[in-house]
Amino acid sequence: MKAYSFSKRKRLVSNRQFRAVIARKMSARDGLLAVCLAENDCDYPRLGVSVGKSCGGAVVRNRLKRLLREAFRQSQDRIRPGFDYVVMISPQWSERLGDNKAEGASGGPTLEQVKASFLGLAAAAFEKGRQSEPKGSPPRRDEKRPEK
Repeated sequence: MKAYSFSKRKRLVSNRQFRAVIARKMSARDGLLAVCLAENDCDYPRLGVSVGKSCGGAVVRNRLKRLLREAFRQSQDRIRPGFDYVVMISPQWSERLGDNKAEGASGGPTLEQVKASFLGLAAAAFEKGRQSEPKGSPPRRDEKRPEK
């Protein structure tokens, strides 16, 4: 397996960057994650992670963020470069984590679950964004222009 990095240049850190990606409205969600994406001016993908306090205490939230970052790091060859990705834990999963916490169980998601969910949602959000584009708009960087 090829080694991939997750350097600082591949991270979204400011509130402005997060809002810009979310405002693009290219998003998809399932029972585990919600993924928003937007084109960037880079030749590589960038990731922003948001895990709310409703997911649990600091230890639980940090574990979830590590899982999300690792899923992104291992999936860089299977997602589209030139896009910013904002990943959030789905509210339904947050409720399940809260229920498990009350029962004393640690039934959080596995890396494989997070990776499969992320890859599927990234593809779905991209397709959703392509379908909502107005006809006659200029092609994206990853699409070829029609030859005359």
